[in-house]
Amino acid sequence: MIIRKLTVGPYASNCYIVGDEATKEGMIIDPGANGREILAKVDELGLQVKTIVLTHRHPDHVGAAGQVMQATKAELAAHEECAKYLPQSPSYMYEEPFQGAPKPKRILKEGDNIDIGGLHFKVLETPGHTPCGISIAGEGHVFTGDTLFNYGIGRYDLIDGDYDALINGIKTKLLTLPPETVVHPGHGPDSTIATEIRANTFLR
Repeated sequence: MIIRKLTVGPYASNCYIVGDEATKEGMIIDPGANGREILAKVDELGLQVKTIVLTHRHPDHVGAAGQVMQATKAELAAHEECAKYLPQSPSYMYEEPFQGAPKPKRILKEGDNIDIGGLHFKVLETPGHTPCGISIAGEGHVFTGDTLFNYGIGRYDLIDGDYDALINGIKTKLLTLPPETVVHPGHGPDSTIATEIRANTFLR
């Protein structure tokens, strides 16, 4: 399996490119900014992007979705609560303007499958940072957006944030994954489920 992390935009958001080495099918998670950089990496890896997944609706995670979707012709997928806020108008919060996220073609919900070649992932609803938060788990990895970080959790003091929902989702959906599962958060370095169970003080 191919996993490449690009840290993009002024808020250092993590965009992930995931690919099947055998079929060269790919998925992009949270193209938040720097669309040309993301597309250049896709070309370098020789991937045909099939799906673009948004873990939540915040601009630093969706800002280059329109540009990347237009270039790759991939299907844009997001939770129903996220889709309510899309399409977004253009914004100039970054160094260069982006188109904003268009309307998703696929609505995701708990338990949905996302298949990329021979790779199989499941959608986990993990709200709390936003009502539309999802995580994508499979193949020994989980992409948690702004729900779970390395030794941290997502902010819940923003509009529509919900601390109880955030903690419940982390404990019932994420910490129940196999301990060796690699955690790929929306900001910062990777972790593992075992590390977060043992050392994340926000979860005690």
